[in-house]
Amino acid sequence: MFALVAEGELYLRATQDNENMMRALMMPQFVYYKRGMEILLRYFRVDETLWQHPDQLIALADESIRGMESEKAARKSQPRRLKDLPNINLTLERTLWQVGVKDAAELRVQGAIGTYVKICALKKETGLNTLLALEGAILGFHKSVLPTQSHAMLLNWFNSFQQDDCRISA
Repeated sequence: MFALVAEGELYLRATQDNENMMRALMMPQFVYYKRGMEILLRYFRVDETLWQHPDQLIALADESIRGMESEKAARKSQPRRLKDLPNINLTLERTLWQVGVKDAAELRVQGAIGTYVKICALKKETGLNTLLALEGAILGFHKSVLPTQSHAMLLNWFNSFQQDDCRISA
C-alpha cells in the first residue's frame, strides 16, 4: 500500500528514500488514535501546493510505489511488528511504543538494559522477566532458553540495579 485516503485527503506512504523530502515539503504526517494512544504512520498528506504541481506529485507517488516494493522485499525476512518477535506480546509492544521503541531495529539499538530502564521509568513494577524477554526478543530466543552467558550477565546487572529506580518483581 503506497497511499491512503482519510477524511477526503490523500496521504502518500513515505519510504527511507523519500521521507526526508516529504518532511522538507512540510507535508503533514498522518496520525490516528488507537485506544487513546497517538499512532504516527509514515504517510504524509498531499497538500494544495503539491496538487498544483502534478509532475512533482506523480514523481513522488512513483517513488513511494518503488520504495514500497523494495521495502516489501527487504521485510520478508524480518518481523513486521515488535509483537512478532519472541517474548513480545501486545501489551509489551504497546509499552515499548510508549517509551519510543517502535520497531525491532530500534529495540536492538537501545538494547535490553537501556529499554528496560525506560520501561521502569514508566512502569515501576517491572521485573526480571521483562528484562529477559527483551534480550530474548533481540537475540531471537524464548526467554527461558537464553544463552547462559546472556542470562548470567542480565541477572547480575538486574541484581545490582538501583532498586529505588524500579521496584523489583519477579
